Amino acid sequence: MWAPTLSSSSCSSEEREESSGEATLTPVYLNVYDLTPVNNYLYWFGIGIFHSGIEAHGLEYCYGAHEYPSSGVYEVEPRNCPGFIFRRSVLLGTTTMSRSDFRTYMEKLSRKYHGDTYHLIAKNCNHFTEEVCSQLTGKPIPGWINRLARVGKRYKNFPCLMLPKFWSAKHYS
Repeated sequence: MWAPTLSSSSCSSEEREESSGEATLTPVYLNVYDLTPVNNYLYWFGIGIFHSGIEAHGLEYCYGAHEYPSSGVYEVEPRNCPGFIFRRSVLLGTTTMSRSDFRTYMEKLSRKYHGDTYHLIAKNCNHFTEEVCSQLTGKPIPGWINRLARVGKRYKNFPCLMLPKFWSAKHYS
């Protein structure tokens, strides 16, 4: 009769997966946060000002603005992004990407998403999660997440009327 030894039972599922060559399906979540209390009203009309992060393998990655020519991608505790109010988590699908490959992919992608290139309409946190979701699941994020940015492309000043005061014109213009 087989009994697990200390060494085999102490291996992580990730190590067993990589050594056996078997791919396991890992759920991928979009964690959605409110940027402003106005979202409590706008949400019911299918719009809002949302921040989002992508969660897989117990890790959540987000993208945000800062003034430096370095990565704006950061890792947070899932569903607990500082400065934002957690609204909900959306199951986007599954991925066969291992935890180590996921971290490597995020490190490479972070070179493309610098904090000083953040733009509320053209390159925001939701564009970042859209790209990650597409890579991991082959699917887009739900349309309502970044709807305000799409409206903003058509009506340039519309989103800035609802922005919190801490947003500078630098990240919008």
